[in-house]
Amino acid sequence: MVTLKWPTRFGVFLKTNNDFMNYMHFICCRLIRNGILGISILLVSGCSEDDTINVPDDTLGEYLIKTIQHEGIERSFNLYLPKNYKNSTPAPLVIALHGGGGTGSNFEEVVSAGTLTTSAESKGVVLVMPEGIEKRWNSGRPEIFDGERMYDDVGFISKIIDEMVEKYNIDPKRVYATGISNGGFMAIRLAFELSQKITAIAPVTAQIPFVHEGKQPQFPTSIMLINGTEDPIVPYDGGDIRLVPFGASRGKVLSTQESIEKFGGFNLCNSTMEQPIIDALSDDGTQVEITTFTECAEGTEAILVKIVGGGHTWPGGTQYLSTTLVGPVSAEVDASELILDFFLTHTRN
Repeated sequence: MVTLKWPTRFGVFLKTNNDFMNYMHFICCRLIRNGILGISILLVSGCSEDDTINVPDDTLGEYLIKTIQHEGIERSFNLYLPKNYKNSTPAPLVIALHGGGGTGSNFEEVVSAGTLTTSAESKGVVLVMPEGIEKRWNSGRPEIFDGERMYDDVGFISKIIDEMVEKYNIDPKRVYATGISNGGFMAIRLAFELSQKITAIAPVTAQIPFVHEGKQPQFPTSIMLINGTEDPIVPYDGGDIRLVPFGASRGKVLSTQESIEKFGGFNLCNSTMEQPIIDALSDDGTQVEITTFTECAEGTEAILVKIVGGGHTWPGGTQYLSTTLVGPVSAEVDASELILDFFLTHTRN
């Protein structure tokens, strides 16, 4: 894995003998902590429990661009390590997937209005925002590729997870995926095909595509599904996905209700619970209904967050296009807070 941001004190930019000695001290401590050098070396090395063991080219509290090879192609992702991140402490990981035509690098500005980073920082969550090739994900729907190559994005994300577990001490029992639109569909595909590594998903403006109708996760996987009833692109009640009315179909989806009920079935849930309707803003034009499928296998859940009057948008996020094109953004809830709070209640058994 390659980082495109390097501080001048390390790597090929070492300039002084002190820089060299500091770097060798860092490497020595790292080898001791990984059991490669004997513990007796610890006594003479000067290493202590307080020595930083973050990889030296990583800055906390900033987004860094990382690259990785997959299918012979250099792929990239944006990494955010919160300011309280320590490599010595296993950390949760949230993978956030951009929508079609978007990018990982502009997810926070265009989609969530910075709320995902703010929430991750306050909760000590590591964020990864990968980049889809040609600004799209292979969520399994051939209609969006028009005969072009469908890249192995499941394998790409699986490789990112492996790298993060190995190099950043990510807790493999707390790896989660969210996304909007095409990214939401990709999160659903990850639940179906990568449930051994994904503990929970939170698709926004997405539901189960027909192409995945007969699939189910290998392991019970918690889900929070956040959809707007007035989404003009992905119909809440199911049918054809269209960018514009009467435009070409970009695949068919099950209804939101069918999708959440299927996950309730996958997770062997036995009961449901309704929360009080959220309608605190009289001029917002939306309200929120939350239904939770409970008493599920292995402590999982299936939660539907129904944004009545909401569009093809991230609640609490950005009105990135006009309401005519994508519908309104609900300000009744902060989707980023909801999603991260939901994720952090679930650990893979």
